[in-house]
Amino acid sequence: MAIDYSKRPRIDYHKRPEASAPAIGPAPAISLEKVAAQAPGLVSLYKTAAVSLAKHAAGGQRAAVYLVLDRSGSMRRYYRNGSVQHLAEQTLALAANLDDDGVVPVIFFSTDIDGTAEISLDAYQDRINPLHDSLGRMGRTNYHVAMQAVIDHYQASGADDPAFVVFQTDGSPTSRTAAEHVLCTAARLPIFWQFIGFGDDEFRFLRKLDDLPVPDRRIVDNAGFFAAGPKPKTLSDAALYDQLLQEFPLWLDSARSAGILKG
Repeated sequence: MAIDYSKRPRIDYHKRPEASAPAIGPAPAISLEKVAAQAPGLVSLYKTAAVSLAKHAAGGQRAAVYLVLDRSGSMRRYYRNGSVQHLAEQTLALAANLDDDGVVPVIFFSTDIDGTAEISLDAYQDRINPLHDSLGRMGRTNYHVAMQAVIDHYQASGADDPAFVVFQTDGSPTSRTAAEHVLCTAARLPIFWQFIGFGDDEFRFLRKLDDLPVPDRRIVDNAGFFAAGPKPKTLSDAALYDQLLQEFPLWLDSARSAGILKG
């Protein structure tokens, strides 16, 4: 199925690639001292993320971290109760271990791209809900427009490190064929998609995406999924990071073997 992306709005932020120094041992991208000075509220999350990275043999790994947030109508309660803000903070703390610019691009989507922004060590507290409220009406759920926005941004950035995408949603997409197409096409790119489901949905489609066959449908397994349940904010930080990072190291190995990643 051919997909026309020509009418997609342009991304209005720019994430410039940072010069990457070789990682020495499991050193995080940003030091604990810098996190404590700029974002003391993230120190605990930062340390917890570091423990999980080490547990999954990904300490010292570098990656550009993205956050994709669902704004379909059924997501309203998760913005109101702070679950989305909390996920943003967890993602930023993970990014401080993986990406030395301390910035996470955020893409809000529903029927189309509703808006884009950034969170950073010096601008993350109580940031998500005001951004969400400024974006107007909530729509349907089109994964593929958000996925393509990430791809466009990552390719334009010129980054050498892979991308790690935290993709949050609470249900299946309106166009499943389009979502499958983008995921399979993107398997040749150094981008890993970690889907996280909020709510009571069975997430059959996301489980299907997670299990799409290799190499029949995609060159490597480039996605993971886990369901955080109807009360995602109650999931412990350690459990969340362990789930987020469970398949990422496996993808790193597969992507290197397939020549998608260098080194």
